[in-house]
Amino acid sequence: MGKVTGFMEYQRLQEASEAPQSRKKHYKEFLVHLDDAQAKTQAARCMDCGIPFCNNGCPVNNIIPDWNDLVYNGNLKLALDTLHSTNNFPEFTGRICPAPCESACTLGINDDAVGIKSIEHYIIDKGWENGWVTPQPASVKTGKKVAIVGSGPAGLATAQQLARAGHEVTVFEKNDRAGGLLRYGIPDFKLEKSHIDRRIEQMQAEGVVFRTGVLVGKDFPGNITNWSKEIISPEQLQKDFDAVVIAGGAEVPRDLPVPGRELKGVHFAMEFLPAQNKVNAGDKLKDQILAAGKHVVVIGGGDTGSDCVGTSNRHGAKSVTQFELLPQPPEQENKALVWPYWPTKLRTSSSHEEGCERDWSVATKRLEGKAGKVDKLIACRVEWKDGKMQEVPDSEFELKADLVLLAMGFVSPVQQVLDAFGVDKDARGNARASTEGAGCYQTNVPKVFVAGDMRRGQSLVVWAIREGRQCAREVDLALMGASVLPR
Repeated sequence: MGKVTGFMEYQRLQEASEAPQSRKKHYKEFLVHLDDAQAKTQAARCMDCGIPFCNNGCPVNNIIPDWNDLVYNGNLKLALDTLHSTNNFPEFTGRICPAPCESACTLGINDDAVGIKSIEHYIIDKGWENGWVTPQPASVKTGKKVAIVGSGPAGLATAQQLARAGHEVTVFEKNDRAGGLLRYGIPDFKLEKSHIDRRIEQMQAEGVVFRTGVLVGKDFPGNITNWSKEIISPEQLQKDFDAVVIAGGAEVPRDLPVPGRELKGVHFAMEFLPAQNKVNAGDKLKDQILAAGKHVVVIGGGDTGSDCVGTSNRHGAKSVTQFELLPQPPEQENKALVWPYWPTKLRTSSSHEEGCERDWSVATKRLEGKAGKVDKLIACRVEWKDGKMQEVPDSEFELKADLVLLAMGFVSPVQQVLDAFGVDKDARGNARASTEGAGCYQTNVPKVFVAGDMRRGQSLVVWAIREGRQCAREVDLALMGASVLPR
């Protein structure tokens, strides 16, 4: 490494951010990437550990020690090339990935892990600032045509890899803009959509065609974002293309089957969040769900719930409460027990810092309202014994609730899409396809492949990118008999 003793000399530095009360007034990103001197110092903390567990902790197997060393030595162009060799979209992961690589960092055993995510953020932003991120069109075209269903991170990664291999790639997206859940799901204050737009422009220059507002299949459920104006059948895609990749997100939300669920003012998170994305893009909505002046209760303690908290605060909510069914995790993990794996510990997001009451081991018993509209939530305390949940006696309480947002995760991909193609599914409702051996990422339907959430269920952006890249290689191999794309 460039600075062998750097991990003993320098402390971890968090990226600078705008103050919570100030950033609540807008929807722009508020984190600032490291400056040149800070990035060099942080990269110097990467130790010569011998076995870089961070590589395996990262789902796309980023070559982290190499680009840390390159950053320390000032070779940013090569650092960017090294980063891009495993990750098509580091500006996405450098902003919204939870960084499992840092949990696997060897330095993290007895010290603060290397700030891998902040260095990745620095590298890609410097790449865009210096004009180093340019289109890479294929020099030779194969004449093969591939359709990608879904323009989220899995679909985009698959499309870019296949286009660079020389195939004619068309991406179909049911909503009016490409990006999938990156576009309509992740709040702008975490990921400004200009980052997606410039990648779309790069991919178009590489030959990828985007067809937005096009739904593949039929009988689409009404509680899932769908701004399509055109419908194409799977049979038509299979007729027009040499291969089809299903790469949509896991969009079916987990519901809350309690009395009062039907009251007005009770919504899924993915009814609430995409509407704000659309308004931020300049569109006008007549029926946007607003939290302004309301007592908001967010049910679900994960990232989606956190996004609801941040958006509600920006709307001007009177109060925001978020609770979780599971017990409160420890503030610090037992590193000796869990390293190098992703630990269960208390995580406070930037949205929580902006104002939120949090509670754990809470279950919703019923929702009550007046004139058909919710105005209170009745809950109770629960305890867990031998993996089973039990209500704590005499623990019932009520919360004022003008708006209840359900953010309890996603149960599966949209079943109607998979059924329209006729692909086999596993017990969880995901498309059945192996990632090992011959025929990786292939479904039981000829010429039809699957990647990302459609295959593995709800997961991280970085896993979607990995699966998209790997699926692209398998499609290329099936079409050409050989492939130079990395797996």
